Formats: sequence, C-alpha cells, structure tokens
Amino acid sequence: MIKILVVDDSALVRKLLGQVFAGQSDFEVKFARNGVEGLAQNKAFEPDVITLDIHMPEMDGLECLDRIMLERPCPVVMVSSLTEEAAAATLEALRLGAIDVVTKPSGAVSLHIDAFGAQLVAKVRNAAKAKIRASLRLKERVRKNAAGAKSSAQKARAGSVRTIEKAEGEGVVLVGASTGGPPALEALLTALPADFAWPLIIAQHMPGSFTGALAKRLDRLCGLEVVEVTHAVRIKPGQAYIGHGDSDLVVARRGGRLVATSVPSQADYLWHPSVDRLVRSALEHMEPSQLIGVLMTGMGNDGASAMALLRERGGRTIAESEETAVVWGMPGELVKAQGADWVLPLPEIAERLQRLTP
Repeated sequence: MIKILVVDDSALVRKLLGQVFAGQSDFEVKFARNGVEGLAQNKAFEPDVITLDIHMPEMDGLECLDRIMLERPCPVVMVSSLTEEAAAATLEALRLGAIDVVTKPSGAVSLHIDAFGAQLVAKVRNAAKAKIRASLRLKERVRKNAAGAKSSAQKARAGSVRTIEKAEGEGVVLVGASTGGPPALEALLTALPADFAWPLIIAQHMPGSFTGALAKRLDRLCGLEVVEVTHAVRIKPGQAYIGHGDSDLVVARRGGRLVATSVPSQADYLWHPSVDRLVRSALEHMEPSQLIGVLMTGMGNDGASAMALLRERGGRTIAESEETAVVWGMPGELVKAQGADWVLPLPEIAERLQRLTP
C-alpha cells in the first residue's frame, strides 16, 4: 500500500485527486489544504509520496517543499499549472528536491481528469520507488555521496576494457535523463568549460511547458550556451541542446551539416523526448567512434538498449553510478546490459568527458 498525501488549496482538486487514487487498489490517501497542514501531515501520516501544489495560502509549495526536505525527506511530485511563472517555480522545486512534476490541464480540471489522473498515478508510483536519502536536496545529496561513490567508480574503472583515449575531430555527446534529471544536468553542464570541444544533445523527459524554462535556467548558470530545440538547428561546439518536451529530439543532416531537430513523438517509444530515438538517429548519421553516450538518473530503461548498441559498434558510454542517481533505473539498465564503459558518480562525469574529447 502506497501512502499518499495530497497538498492543494483547492477543494475541487483535492476531491478529484481523491477520486483518482480511490480508483486504485494500492493507495491510502490523506489531504492537506496548504503547506502548514502538509508539514503536519508529513510527520503524523508519514506518507510514501506527497503531491504538492505550488501556489497556496499561508505557506506556498516551495517553502513547504524546503521544509519537507529538512524535516522529513519524502518523494514529492509537484502539481503545476502551465504558466511561465509556474514553470520557473517548478524548476526551483526540482532543484530543492522534488522528484517529478505533472501539469494541471488548462481549463476545467474535471474535463481532463482521466488523462491527467493516469499520468499522476504513474508518476506517483514511480516516485514511491525513488530513494530519498537523509542528505536532503538533490545537489547536496550528490555532493554528500560523491566521496562514497568514488570506490564504486574505481571498481568500474578497474574492470573496464576501454582505455581513456582522446577522440579526434568532430563529435557529439548524447545525454539522457529523466527523474531527477534537471539538477543532475545542472551539475554536469556547470562543470564543463565554455570551450568544450563537442556539442551536447540532451533528451530530458519533461513536459513541453518546462523544457524552455530549463534551457534558459541552465544557460544562465553555465559557460556553455544552452538552447531548447524546437526546430532544426546546426550543432556547434560550446553549445548544449535540450529537446522540446512531449516531442522527440533527433540528429539529422541538412545540406551536409549535422543538425538537431524536434520531431513528433512516436508511439514506439514510451518516454519523450526519447533517449533511445536520439541515440539511434545519431548512429544513422555519424560514426560510432565520434559519439559518447551519457545515461543519467531516471526511472525505466529508456536509452539503455540504444547506448549498449552504441558501445557495441565502437562508441563510448558512461552510466551514472547508483550512489549519486536519484533513481538508478536507466543507467542501471545500461550497466545490466553490459553497455557502459564507465560507471561514474555525477561529479566525475564532466571530467571524464573532457579527457575523452579533443
């Protein structure tokens, strides 16, 4: 039984979400009307997952989330509207430690409750599997576990059959992430220099209403130029390209030049932007030796089979280690498939990329 705490100031939303979870056999649900009540219920009810609205009276979602992560860390799924202001606040929530986000449908929630409810239930079930360590926020959790992760990284290095050799010429780094990805991407990109030799193309599972705000935030924080891909753009060194949410991101050639472009999602791929589709498209247009795959935190297995294929054909691959991943689903599946050349804690991935590229 998964214990859920729904924190929302709208009586209608609380009622609708209660009906959504009541329709499942594995949920026990309690409610709170604002952040103050949410903190009290977090201690008394001890939920497995909390769904948290952002805009509430007395104590808003961000302040409540901050206190949750200080007082009793628990997986939190943010329930956000589609406004630009809400997108910025949601990214801050993910930085503070929220596991995932689900967007409220525009207009009357009750008219879209079936689709919205199915998405929420899936994300709550995934969040219940995440490990929230006592090291609090995501960035702090990464830093605290980095030292302990070094031993695992050393073992992975010792067992690797690949030597660390610099590639020559032009190439691309392909990055995949999902649950816990935004703060992990921040840690990765801020550690790379502005003149990093190869462009990075990033498939981060996220709704389309948030990927633009994510790209803008990362662009402000790091030396690389970070852009959201909404149309075909030529890829260049010193830049990172984030796929538009709800679509897929692929590598193609236009006029003989490599481009990253956004394309409609395909039902063959379960998550979007699809890491598998991104990697396979790159293999169609580039030599595997000119590709490096990086698979980071995330639920499920997106990217594992494609990056294993990349390694098999001569490309190089890095999986984030379990010690720093919020959810060791995607990188763990790559390791299980024997498709990772190196298994590294997040703080070491940027350094490795610099050693592998010109």
